[in-house]
Amino acid sequence: MTTQQHRFVLGERVSEPAVLPESVHLVVTSPPYPMVEMWDASFSAQQPAVGKALSAVDGSGAFEAMHSILDAVWADCHRAVVPGGLVCVNVGDATRKLGNDFQLFSNHARTIQGLLSAGFQLLPDIVWRKPTNAPNKFMGSGMLPGGAYVTYEHEYIIIARKGGRRVFRTAADKARRRRSAYFWEERNLWFSDVWQGLTGVRQAMKGTKRSRSGAFPFALPARLIDMYSLQDDLVMDPFAGTGTTALAAAAAGRHSVSVEADVSMQPVFERTLSRVCAVSSGRTRQRLDAHRAFVAARVDSGKAVKHVSQTYGFSVMSRQEVEIALPVATKISRLDQNRWKVDAKIGI
Repeated sequence: MTTQQHRFVLGERVSEPAVLPESVHLVVTSPPYPMVEMWDASFSAQQPAVGKALSAVDGSGAFEAMHSILDAVWADCHRAVVPGGLVCVNVGDATRKLGNDFQLFSNHARTIQGLLSAGFQLLPDIVWRKPTNAPNKFMGSGMLPGGAYVTYEHEYIIIARKGGRRVFRTAADKARRRRSAYFWEERNLWFSDVWQGLTGVRQAMKGTKRSRSGAFPFALPARLIDMYSLQDDLVMDPFAGTGTTALAAAAAGRHSVSVEADVSMQPVFERTLSRVCAVSSGRTRQRLDAHRAFVAARVDSGKAVKHVSQTYGFSVMSRQEVEIALPVATKISRLDQNRWKVDAKIGI
């Protein structure tokens, strides 16, 4: 039996004492996207230059002022992350018409600049296909050349690291790393640079200041957490929103700290985290069932599977998978207004 803790920090940035220096192993987040209209008021409240630029129909000025706010967060993340720790930022580019001008505002390119300026090193990124509900695959003048534009159906996951590769020195950390391994076939799927098939989430937001959540699909942070962190690591989301990252962290046996400036989001965060036991058992069952099906299909095709899982007794492809032990959340308890404890076991 293991125990993880999860904190929801309201109305603050990623700063001490909320988040200690070099305490976070992985950041998974999706910030408000600059130049997407639903975030104008939030950016303007934090930086008056944003509102002034928008009023003056100065798209480039508004874009840069919005990103200056995010730049400060990336600097805070660099301070908070351990050497070798990773940051995964889900962000989409924006298209917008201001006055008579319609243009693309490349949020992913500008976010990369912010992360580099903060001191991070870039790793290969991921593009994930985000299907649109729009009936047409174009914007603009339809069949007339020179006036139509493609509809974006993708977003980016920028991946950056603080310094060189993380070092696992103690026997306990090395054992924890082996328990946290993923399956061979999961590696082949997850470490592709293009992700497809991630389903969207409902955007309605009752009882908050927001008309839509802007949340990413659960599978996105769940994969990233399994790919880039160990069980019992600390995962942070500096733009917590509905709490999807915290839910994914708790379901995977990680600790989490979630920072959110909008106090009206706390009830939504609590509802999200309250689902952890069902989500954790469901995802672990799905992963184990998918692996069993993979092994059965491989054996049926006459191919060898040489190793055996110590925990589950089924075959695995490599020696690195032998000690995999997936945690399942069994109980969630409230410690105080903004902290929860999640108990977990191995096996399902």
